[in-house]
This record gives sequence, structure tokens and C-alpha cells, in this order.
Amino acid sequence: MPLFELDVEQWLEKRSSFEILIDARSPHEFLYSHIKDAINLYALNDVEHKEVGILYKSDRSLAKSLGAKYICKNLQNIIDEVYKRAKVGSAIGIYCAKGGLRSNSIGYVLSMIGYRVFRLSGGYKAYRNHVLEFLNRPLSTKFITLFGNTGCYKSKLIRSLSPSIDLEAMANHLGSVFGAINGAQPSQKSFEDALFEKLITLKDKICFIEGESRRIGSLSLPKSLYEAMRSGINVEVSASLEKRISCIVDDYKSVDKAFFDECMKKISPFIDKKARDEAVVKFNENDIAKVAEILLTKYYDKVYKKNENFNGHERRRRLHHERQNAARSGSRGRGLLYETTQKARIS
Repeated sequence: MPLFELDVEQWLEKRSSFEILIDARSPHEFLYSHIKDAINLYALNDVEHKEVGILYKSDRSLAKSLGAKYICKNLQNIIDEVYKRAKVGSAIGIYCAKGGLRSNSIGYVLSMIGYRVFRLSGGYKAYRNHVLEFLNRPLSTKFITLFGNTGCYKSKLIRSLSPSIDLEAMANHLGSVFGAINGAQPSQKSFEDALFEKLITLKDKICFIEGESRRIGSLSLPKSLYEAMRSGINVEVSASLEKRISCIVDDYKSVDKAFFDECMKKISPFIDKKARDEAVVKFNENDIAKVAEILLTKYYDKVYKKNENFNGHERRRRLHHERQNAARSGSRGRGLLYETTQKARIS
């Protein structure tokens, strides 16, 4: 069977037919970021990849020879894994870092066995360039954006609505100073790749999303997504304090003391000392509901109100600008979606 080489757009159109998708890069490269649904069948492991890379700087021929030896050694495992997962003759996608020897070597051997192998020209780098080009353009997706105070069940609403983008789940962060409770976040590249994969399924569609700041923990939203999110139909979600406390207790019930103390230090400049000290005492007494009440009323609501005042001013400024443009063109324009903020209450 021949080994096909496709550019990124052709390859992405073809990938739905792949029985398996192989990332031939090292495990470290794969863990940092990879294309959706790929499995890591590496040509060189981390140690081998580093060794060959260092040698390549001083002796390219020797580095290629050493790399070929390592690839031959690793091919036995690759062939076994592919044979378990895909029938001979089926379509297989493959890529490496830049579309070089790693994917070419593995792809050639698999094609000789009888698989139809489709190699991504330019490798993961070409895919990343495609992702960034897409995210740098204005999005065609239209958003219904949920805003509201902390603890108003916005994230839970997003998960129950379709289609929707759950930014907090994708970022593995709850979007607040305590948001890192679920552990490490993905890399910025991995986050952007995931956004791209979601957004290409939502072209010209209406989608629900939670109104987030430009940063979610250590990650940044692409400007195009942030602007589309802010310029959509705004829905203000509200809930009673009792319901909000219940939501926060449910989300943060596994917080340990070390993590709590670290987060309290971060917000110390922005919360009344008496409220902060009371929250610490109540946490030590395991009265998490009271801690939630203190933080909601003495910290989060004040921060949200401050941000809402700024965002409200920005929305009014944009609306005025859009009205002027609409008047010039003789039409009301899509920007007047700002004119009405819908409201929803959790009861």
C-alpha cells in the first residue's frame, strides 16, 4: 500500500476515516500537547530523542544512523500495537514534530505491511500553525453568554445545555482564586488545540458559554473567543445566597488546609481582615458552609460588582459605537444584542 502525504487541511478532512491516529513523537512531547484522539507510539523515547538531538548538532549523519537504530528497535512494539488496534488494509493517520524521519520511517514500514497510511505534511507544527491561524480570525460561532455571581450554578448550567463550551472543564480550573483544586492545568498549546477542535464543530452555530475573564488560572483565552463571548447575547444568572452556599460547598468540599491557607494569602489584600480571620477560624472548625458565606459576601460579590461596573461601562461604550455604525448603514445591526441582558434565576 502507498504512503500518502497530505497538507493539514486535506489531512484533517481525511482523519475521520482513520482507524487509529499515531503520534510518533517522544512521550514528553506527546504529554505536553497532541492532536485530538492520537495515541503515542513513539519512534524515539525521551532519552533517545534527547541523545539523537544533541548528536545532530555536531554530526548529522551519525545522529541519523543512531536514530534509525533506535527506530528499528521500537518498531516491534509499534507494529504489535497497530496490529491489535487496526486490521491490515485500514486507514491510519500519523504525524511527528515537523513531518520528518520519525513519522516517515514508521509510516513506510506500516504501508509495506499493507496499511493505508496518511502522513501529515509538516507534522504537529503545521497543525499548530493551522490552529493559531483559525483562532486569530474572527469566529463565526455566535454565543449566548452566562454571567452572574460566583456560585450561581453557571458551570452546571453550561454542562446541561447543548451545544456548549465548558471552558472551566477544558482548562481544568474553576476560574477563581480557589480554582486550581482539581490539580494541574493543561499546557497553553493543549488548551488552544482543544478549543480549536470544539470550535470547528460549531461554525455558524449558536453556542452557550460561561462568561470568563481573559485568563483561567494560568491559561489565556484567544482574543477572538474572548471578544465573541463578550459580544454575544448576555444572560445574567442569579440564585439565592442559600443556593450559592450549597453550590460552593459542593464544588470545594475537598479543599485541604494547605491549599486553603495558600489561597487566603492571595486574597488577603482584597478582603476585610476581620472577615478573613473569621473564615480561617470557621475552616479550622470544618464549618465549610460558613466559610463559603463569608467568602461570597465579603470577597467574591465585591470583586464581581467591581468587574461588572467596568464591563457594563464597556458594553455601553460598544453599544453607542455600534448604534452610530448602524445609523450610518441604515440598519440596526447584530451589535444591538447588547441592548438587552436576559435574566435567569436558579430557584
